[in-house]
Amino acid sequence: MGELSVRRVRFAQRGGDRRAWGARPPRRGLLGRFFRDRTAVAGLFIVAAFALVAIAAPLVAPRDPTEVDATAILASPGAEHWLGTDNLGRDVLSRLIHGARWTLGTAFLAAAAIVAIGVAIGLVAGYFGGLIDDVLMRVVDVLLAFPSLVLALAIVGMLGPSLRNVMLGMVAVWWVDYARVIRGLTMSMRQREFVTSAHCVGAPAPHIILRHVLPNVIPSVIVLATLELGALMLAISGLSFLGLGAQPPTPEWGTMLNDGRLFFQRAPRLMLYPGLAITLVVLGFNLLGDGLRDVLDPHLRR
Repeated sequence: MGELSVRRVRFAQRGGDRRAWGARPPRRGLLGRFFRDRTAVAGLFIVAAFALVAIAAPLVAPRDPTEVDATAILASPGAEHWLGTDNLGRDVLSRLIHGARWTLGTAFLAAAAIVAIGVAIGLVAGYFGGLIDDVLMRVVDVLLAFPSLVLALAIVGMLGPSLRNVMLGMVAVWWVDYARVIRGLTMSMRQREFVTSAHCVGAPAPHIILRHVLPNVIPSVIVLATLELGALMLAISGLSFLGLGAQPPTPEWGTMLNDGRLFFQRAPRLMLYPGLAITLVVLGFNLLGDGLRDVLDPHLRR
């Protein structure tokens, strides 16, 4: 075995110098490229602003979102209620602020579970192949045969209306796209030299997957998750709008849209404000995802 081969084996035993072998993209200049992209920075600002509002909701909300004021039913915006009140006299601004907690929190929790399941199944199927890959991918094909939202709607209908069941329904059907993408990346990564070297020196499969393969698929996972968060939030809000998600008096944005639907002609702001909030957050996720894709895509890197 030549000197170069010996060095490669030693590198594989220690986890490999990923910068030397090209397993992990270089980090120098990534932040600079990201912050030079104005649309990506705008998306980050929108998402961060709403996330901070959601975290600090009890501190920044002027009133209790469930407090009923019978003397101010459908009140117009003014000094006491900046965005007016709803049909029960509840402060709309406070409900929007607290609604960010429910809507964004549910979307983030669902996304975390979806990513965990999809990445795990994709790594196992792509690395081991054979019968394991066939079985897992046939399950994925069956789930992909049905529209995701319709299948989630059926699951929530069987479990009963609640925000928790909406999250479970979305997780049950949304992980398949991640699994297919990660499987393809893993199959490609399995042929790389640093993975082959680690396999030749007897490194166990879990070590190779966690130390060599997973770090190199994470950038694609981050981009996909960021882009999909907007669609996931739209789906969750849509199910809540249909009455299957958060139940009154929970101030969730989709539920607020449903509550304001009956008063659209008299007080269209009851649907305008939560609809605008959903639109802004989804736009922020899309802009942020596009920016991350441009930064982390090696074909676009200079």
